[in-house]
Amino acid sequence: MSATTVWATPTTTPPPEPPPAEPNYLNHNYSIWSWLLTTDHKRIGILYLISITLFFVGGGIAAGVVRLNLLAPNGAIVTEDVYNRAFTAHGVLMLFFFLIPAVPAVFGNFFIPMMIGAKDLAFPKLNLASWYVFMIGAACAAWSVLVGGIDTGWTLYPPYSTRASQASVIPGVLGAFISGFSSIMTGLNIMVTIHKMRAPGLTWNRLPLFVWALYATSLIQLLATPVVAISLVLIMVERAWGVGIFDPSIGGDPLLFQHLFWFYSHPAVYIMILPGMGVISEVITCFSRKNIFGYAAVAWSSMGIAVVGFLLWAHHMFVAGISFYAALLFSFLSMLVAVPSAIKVFNWTATLYRGSITFQAPMIFSLGFIFLFTIGGLTGLYLATLGTDIHLHDTYFVVAHFHFVMVGGMVMAYFAALHYWWPKMFGRMYSDWWSRVAAMIIIVGFFLTFIPQFVMGYHGMPRRYPNYPAELHILNVMSTAGSSILGLGYLLPAIYLTVSLFNGPKAGSNPWSATGLEWQTPSPPSIHNFEETPVVVCGPYEYAIGVDQMGRPLPEGPGEGGPIDPASHAGHPYPAGPAPKETEVVG
Repeated sequence: MSATTVWATPTTTPPPEPPPAEPNYLNHNYSIWSWLLTTDHKRIGILYLISITLFFVGGGIAAGVVRLNLLAPNGAIVTEDVYNRAFTAHGVLMLFFFLIPAVPAVFGNFFIPMMIGAKDLAFPKLNLASWYVFMIGAACAAWSVLVGGIDTGWTLYPPYSTRASQASVIPGVLGAFISGFSSIMTGLNIMVTIHKMRAPGLTWNRLPLFVWALYATSLIQLLATPVVAISLVLIMVERAWGVGIFDPSIGGDPLLFQHLFWFYSHPAVYIMILPGMGVISEVITCFSRKNIFGYAAVAWSSMGIAVVGFLLWAHHMFVAGISFYAALLFSFLSMLVAVPSAIKVFNWTATLYRGSITFQAPMIFSLGFIFLFTIGGLTGLYLATLGTDIHLHDTYFVVAHFHFVMVGGMVMAYFAALHYWWPKMFGRMYSDWWSRVAAMIIIVGFFLTFIPQFVMGYHGMPRRYPNYPAELHILNVMSTAGSSILGLGYLLPAIYLTVSLFNGPKAGSNPWSATGLEWQTPSPPSIHNFEETPVVVCGPYEYAIGVDQMGRPLPEGPGEGGPIDPASHAGHPYPAGPAPKETEVVG
């Protein structure tokens, strides 16, 4: 009898199903209407992020046309008329629809409530309305470009803008006018939120410096934007009905427009740069693992910039025919505004001194900001001085100075903020190596683009001209080559950040081991930010003792290899304190 061997069939246990994703502001509703009708401050911030990215691309393409045309001394790439429309489109799209709303509307909307322990902004419906108003204004401006473009320059100086330029001036001016209401709404919302919705224990001297910077910015938005709105309305009235307001041939005064326009537009420089300064204060402290040096000085210097910024408008008019004594006064005031800016740069540098610095992308962008903005500020002193401004006015020296402040300053800070808060916004990490490479490419490309322009301006090359003397050909070729490198640097983040949305490793709640309240929420944040209102017991940058604003121990800080392990920040109970009060949401 033969033995029969029976083989046991192994039993296979099906793998456990992954736990359902925790509800957050991204996944609680996927319908398009849930985004277009949302009152969640985080989703509105993302809507702004998508919108301004489109205008950044459009403005960059227009800048590329300008630089390509200047490859040859005779400007043979495009016609003079197309060239004029290209540099105007670049200025209008970048200034009104990217630089001004970039940090306040994206990161201010997203993070101000979280940084002060609130569930939303004070007026959620007004917040959504501000985005729609912004998009209506942007649509008008885009329409003006598509139907022929504006050739006046972004400053829209009359009488050319009211008499001789194309009919598309009116929709372009209307777009800038409408978008100004969005700026006012955002500023009002942020100011009320900071005043009324701070968490228990979050006194004014415990506010993060980013919040201080946005508060000062909102003050400028509320007070200065109505002035430019009036001047834009007057341009439309004069162009449509021939009323003599600015055109001297029918009894107007063109200098009146310059006074009105620059009374807003010089403070608008600080609407753009102050939020960026707030970002740098957050990043520098985190990646040097040090308390901010001179917290009160940095906070109050933001308010000082906001106030003094209103007193400088006529330094753009030294050659416009204002009196010599008025020019002397505005020259002095223009130098005075450098003091609070210098205070910030000094305190950031002192914060870095003997810090435990890690050179990750947010920090590289921030260091780039400090260096480039300092050069922009120092070259601004030449333009604030009467004697040198007479020679340098309306030359490429002004173009280079302005871009060192705006691109080297504001755009670098924007990318620092984007890389710093990206893990919190989307719950995913990006490539650490590629982000560092992109930061270095942007810095190198920026220098190659704009350093030659200082030399061109010194030699008298005027801005906004489609041709130039052959002696300046090499410098223009260098500048155009640098702009190509700069464009590549801006393209790289679009690639690796998009990849990170789908394939990036998951980010923990506090990947940078930072101290702010926004890092004590999940990544991405939940719908209402906090399960209960946090109680603040510490200042905003207690890296020396290693605790966050709620007094909880920080995880180990990020090192050269990348962000910290997400699992290393185990939850801690809220510290003992007064019973938390629910933050009130109005509207």
